[in-house]
Amino acid sequence: MSTDKEVLETEDDFITADSEEAEPVVEPVKSNLSKRRTIDNLLEERRLQRQLADYDFDL
Repeated sequence: MSTDKEVLETEDDFITADSEEAEPVVEPVKSNLSKRRTIDNLLEERRLQRQLADYDFDL
């Protein structure tokens, strides 16, 4: 092991993001809720269609 202190070279090429540009876009809550309801409705419709497809009509 050497007792000499080595000089470490650092790279200053990294890019820092400006805080103004890095802020995420905040959507209104009403928009998020309407999107969620739309997704829920589509999933419910798929579930019901699967149930209809699996239903035995010849009871």
